[in-house]
Amino acid sequence: MANIWHTKEEYLERLWEMKEKGQVSVRDLEEAMASDFDRTFIDELSMEGLVVFTNEERNIALTVDGESQARRIIRAHRIGERLLFDVFGEEFEKGACEFEHTKTVELVDGICTLLGHPRNCPHGMPIPEGDCCLRLAKTTNNAVIPLAEMAIGESTRVAYIESRDDHRMHRLNGLQIRPGVVIRLHQRYPCYVVECEGGNIALDDDIAASIRVWSNPAHDQPRQRHLKPNQKAGNRWREFLRIGHRSG
Repeated sequence: MANIWHTKEEYLERLWEMKEKGQVSVRDLEEAMASDFDRTFIDELSMEGLVVFTNEERNIALTVDGESQARRIIRAHRIGERLLFDVFGEEFEKGACEFEHTKTVELVDGICTLLGHPRNCPHGMPIPEGDCCLRLAKTTNNAVIPLAEMAIGESTRVAYIESRDDHRMHRLNGLQIRPGVVIRLHQRYPCYVVECEGGNIALDDDIAASIRVWSNPAHDQPRQRHLKPNQKAGNRWREFLRIGHRSG
């Protein structure tokens, strides 16, 4: 039964992603699911009140209940990606696909808080806000700013990296520029020069534009322990997933 529901969750996830792209047709969903498409599952989702068909069943959309469930799945998936990329330094897609099925909202919110309430996944797609983010929003104002808005000589912590370019993300990660580390701006012209992890790094405008930092030390998030990608880190992540599934 769990595997069947996991499959249905994959459809809800794809429908959320289609909504982000402005796609609405059943054909769009069929193309997104590729060889995994099975009309039976979306018919069942329709009977469960999670999706609705329009335009003589050529178009499909999430209902209010469907959006609520899809939002939970997408949030868990993208938070999982951030955890794997920011903390473990590993490839993130497979583990995030496992983690998205957790039903424990508190676990996802706890990771979100640990990571500093990231706005985007490593691909640059928006992470739906959780209650923890809304609570933070009530007590902070413009807490995160672009690197370009830092004053020369100012130091702060990296909040998150906003990029849909995997190569760029891995390049920044290799330079030790990742959420939680302290970064100091030395110059803006002719290129950005920052100090990070004991070294000076030159960045072009495009790369610098993808870095978001905390604007006020009072809003600094707890230090994160960044682990190098290795088998031990992978084992810790898999154990973390097992704990999450047992809690769900």
